Amino acid sequence: MILLELFYVFFFIGLLTIGGGYAMIPMIKDEVVTRGWMTMEELLNFFAIAESTPGPFAVNTATMVGFSQAGIVGAIVATLSVVLPSFIIILIIAKYITNFLKYKQVKWALDGVKPIVVGLIVGVVLNLIANDVLGLTTVLDLFNKSLVIETIDYMSLIIMIAMFLLKMKFKKLSPIFMIIISAVLGIIIYGFIL
Repeated sequence: MILLELFYVFFFIGLLTIGGGYAMIPMIKDEVVTRGWMTMEELLNFFAIAESTPGPFAVNTATMVGFSQAGIVGAIVATLSVVLPSFIIILIIAKYITNFLKYKQVKWALDGVKPIVVGLIVGVVLNLIANDVLGLTTVLDLFNKSLVIETIDYMSLIIMIAMFLLKMKFKKLSPIFMIIISAVLGIIIYGFIL
């Protein structure tokens, strides 16, 4: 039963999400946490690992969630189901691509989707900051000022700002190098100082 549920959830996510792996985060979070497969904290850890490992973010996340629920078979089912909709759609589009792009309605639809994808990604980033740095459940908790002051993880905030400034200063800095720097800072700060 869990394999069928994994297939349904990740096929649905793969089918309805436009904009790549990061745009899938809200749907993955809603489905996985709501179904009780894992807590928000566990899922955030999976997101961090998925981002740090080679391969597409959404595929890595689906693989890890599938594995956590049903072992290797679950990982295979979740991975295949999240990529299957894109594979089918690309096969159809490839067959008719020249005719497909002639229609201005198609261009309008694609232009209309772009801001939504940006909005989804911004929402995910704000929620990740709220959860990981500020210790809040969602970004909406920012309106509860007493909660914000009590839960801020100032060291995480400092690391986040430092990495942001470093990336702004050195635009070609590799994300892998930034992850390594952040990990070392985390080990030093949380392992030895605090």
